[in-house]
Amino acid sequence: MKRTPDARGACTSLVAATACLAGLAAANPSRGAPPYAAAQPALRFEYWQQRLLSITAELERTEDLRAVRLVFLGDSITDFWQLGASPWFPGHNYGRRLWDESFGGQFPANRAINLGISGDRTEHVLYRILPRDLGGLGELDATELDPDFVVLMIGTNNTGFETDKVTQRNSVLETIEGVKAIVRGLRAKLPGAKVLLLAVFPRGEKADNPLRVQVNEINRGIASLDDGQFVRYLDIGPKFLTADGTLTKEIMPDFLHPNSHGYEIWAAAMGPTFTELLK
Repeated sequence: MKRTPDARGACTSLVAATACLAGLAAANPSRGAPPYAAAQPALRFEYWQQRLLSITAELERTEDLRAVRLVFLGDSITDFWQLGASPWFPGHNYGRRLWDESFGGQFPANRAINLGISGDRTEHVLYRILPRDLGGLGELDATELDPDFVVLMIGTNNTGFETDKVTQRNSVLETIEGVKAIVRGLRAKLPGAKVLLLAVFPRGEKADNPLRVQVNEINRGIASLDDGQFVRYLDIGPKFLTADGTLTKEIMPDFLHPNSHGYEIWAAAMGPTFTELLK
């Protein structure tokens, strides 16, 4: 049910919040303040909320979905295909230029939709692809969405730095089971699509980094999902590393997210697999 501001002017939903701000400003002492951003009412969105709203709007353009041949699903590493200049590392760019050139719709055979959300873990992706009639967000529910491939990489956020009570880190086995559940969900919802299951990208500068070791164990566990027909496992992690296993800042400035060069490596590595699967 659509909510609207109540009689007291309280913003009762994200949908109504923007309009509500105008009403609040009219009765707020900041109305006479200088036009500094810090002196004006502003609604704060967490990034994932903004990203989710953007994906929802894109999925509502159902006619556009008919042209989609590729669905990218994952966390920030997938999400940042559509991010240009890095706000954290001056001089570095992410995948936006390459995305527009390769998947942006200029060539219909390559038309893609990006369903990556920064910070997502396996359970979040499961919730997003769970059909609405089963209580999920139903991001794959539209009958117009009938892709040839789903490119999936997920699991790095299950492994490492989340130590608060809400997002506890998972064991290797738990993460593997999460990836398996997503693949099962994709096969059930999009039976005509091939799933390109990517190994989780390496993280941490050195080969003995504990997070790198855990990621490698996850990858060994999900490799068995390759059935030779509908699910293909692809590990391109070694392409990011030097001969001694070092992950350099020239590829991943934060030792986790690829920069534009990393996305070029990623795109080139997928091409032959797409061609093979189409046969």
